[in-house]
Amino acid sequence: MSFTIKQSALATCIDVSNSLVYKRSPSIRRHPFSPVLNLQNITKRTNVLVSKPLHISSVESIGKEKKPVIQCNAYEADKSEPIEAAEQVKSEAAKRVKIGIYFATWWGLNVVFNIYNKKVLNAYPYPWLTSTLSLACGSLMMLISWATRIAETPKTDFEFWKTLFPVAVAHTIGHVAATVSMSKVAVSFTHIIKSGEPAFSVLVSRFLLGESFPLSVYLSLIPIIGGCALSALTELNFNMTGFMGAMISNLAFVLRNIFSKKGMKGKSVSGMNYYACLSLLSLVILTPFAIAVEGPQMWAAGWETALSQIGPQFIWWVAAQSIFYHLYNQVSYMSLDEISPLTFSVGNTMKRISVIVSSIIIFHTPVQPINALGAAIAILGTFLYSQAKA
Repeated sequence: MSFTIKQSALATCIDVSNSLVYKRSPSIRRHPFSPVLNLQNITKRTNVLVSKPLHISSVESIGKEKKPVIQCNAYEADKSEPIEAAEQVKSEAAKRVKIGIYFATWWGLNVVFNIYNKKVLNAYPYPWLTSTLSLACGSLMMLISWATRIAETPKTDFEFWKTLFPVAVAHTIGHVAATVSMSKVAVSFTHIIKSGEPAFSVLVSRFLLGESFPLSVYLSLIPIIGGCALSALTELNFNMTGFMGAMISNLAFVLRNIFSKKGMKGKSVSGMNYYACLSLLSLVILTPFAIAVEGPQMWAAGWETALSQIGPQFIWWVAAQSIFYHLYNQVSYMSLDEISPLTFSVGNTMKRISVIVSSIIIFHTPVQPINALGAAIAILGTFLYSQAKA
């Protein structure tokens, strides 16, 4: 395709370029086979057809006399900006599409995990073993990926694992507490209470770390706390163990985030490998406690009961909840590599909405209007909190 430019722009650029090139040094001669531009013919036409419009992109100095040589490059015909700028716009658009895919995958995997996790816990009420299997499955997947070089093996040292240890302890407590909560109450109720995590974040940062926040942040905690309290008071199947499990999970994950920010600065480990290492260390920490709290005898008896009641598909439920737990967490850490903490926080809020709505539909959870109002207020407060901290 060819495009049209006015004669004056082309003639001026060619005139200046030719005159400077031929005058820069007497030793330079025109090759007998080099093309000659006949500007007299150009003046007889109103315009000239060239592949792309020309513009002056740079002025350089060559030769002993350091006289300038003007270089003419092309714009894209339908743009008013250089080709490099257009490519940058395309790369930004591609990045947005990539982040959108991350978010959609993250939410979808999380919804699937919560559904299968609740199915397993209803038939097999052993949250400590269920939590252990989730970590074990993810660790095995990553070890195979590293061994087969599907994923790049992280370069770690003793200092890395030392700084990761408190993060893994907090992650283990938060993971088990959330699973215990979901074994006692509805998935929707657990996630409504977990939407109060920003309140724990502000309180811990304020009283333990001495950080201060603007007034808008403190005001955003009012709907969060009020909404969670309203939902708890009106929950039809309220259970104190389930409620406390969600609250402990909130505190543990806040401490995990604080330890992670403090200890992992300057560490060159990707989000995917970081979470893999976190899973491995959490598995080592959790396994002896799971054996002590529940034990193989209880697990074996419960397994036989679940298989007799559900059938072979129960095995698929256990495998699915373990696989999807690792995948959704892995994608969330990968997305954190690409976006700001604020965008991640907003995405996390939207994730909770998708989990709450889908679990209510799938499990036919009875919800009173006042209970739904409390959930909406708490989620709105979480969104306001993320905006206030921007």
